[in-house]
Amino acid sequence: MVTSRVTVRAGARTLALSNLDKVLYPDGTAKSEVIAYYSRIAPVLLPHLRDRPVTFVRFPDGVGGQRFFQKNADASAPAWLPTVSLKGGGSRRGADEVVRYPLIHELAALAWAANLAAIELHVPQWTVSGDGARNLPDRLVFDLDPGPGTTVVDCCRIAERLHDVLVADGLEPVATTSGSKGMQVYAGIDVASARSPSAYAKALAVAFEREAPGLVTATMSKARREGRVFIDWSQNNPAKTTIAPYSLRGRDSPTVATPVTWDEVRGCRRVEQLTFTADDVLDRVPALGDLFAPAAVSRAPLP
Repeated sequence: MVTSRVTVRAGARTLALSNLDKVLYPDGTAKSEVIAYYSRIAPVLLPHLRDRPVTFVRFPDGVGGQRFFQKNADASAPAWLPTVSLKGGGSRRGADEVVRYPLIHELAALAWAANLAAIELHVPQWTVSGDGARNLPDRLVFDLDPGPGTTVVDCCRIAERLHDVLVADGLEPVATTSGSKGMQVYAGIDVASARSPSAYAKALAVAFEREAPGLVTATMSKARREGRVFIDWSQNNPAKTTIAPYSLRGRDSPTVATPVTWDEVRGCRRVEQLTFTADDVLDRVPALGDLFAPAAVSRAPLP
């Protein structure tokens, strides 16, 4: 097999890309196409990655092969790539272990990551300041995960109700597909405590379960998920990350975590209506703009 190698210009940087013909998805989507997608979506994606430590999910042998999470920017990272060193890399790491996270601020960084077959980009709901300190959360997220016997259509019905409650509480919610089976509902927030988003989200999830116990669960137990939508409020824990809007997913086809309109949420009656590939998203953005923007520019205090 002939290995494709090419040197490209990405903004102010020159990058060496390799194995561009390597197939990463069963439908034949190659690494070159993944890099092309991230390059074209960069204008709307980059603002939502800005100053957020990024965790990659890499698929070096394609989505059918082994996957692994990468948090540390290792020695192969380019010298120009900004990083931030933070103690603790999540619940599986020691509290004192220092992780050097990459920060993705420019087109070249996106192309570099895609060249590593970093198909998925995951970020926390907080940013870091110029001196590397963690800022307070600026985004609230509800991760709606359909249990066995349910789909994203059921998630939409829960999302509609969440929308109304959040608006009543003075927030401006936005919805995205997860690019997999479920969806997320976000809102920009202004808080005085890192624990506030989890407490607020848990209270709403528990209230939803109380109102409709046959449709919703607020507990992570798999035994509780049959026929229900799990409202994962714990994604607001500062140690956790969520798939970034506009990120590709490592699924059977190149689906994308796609911001959607509330009309699309309300009108969803089939899974296919909220399933979007990279090509779909590249067509949607010129027509609809950045539907995730309100989560970044509109912040309100939690009640």
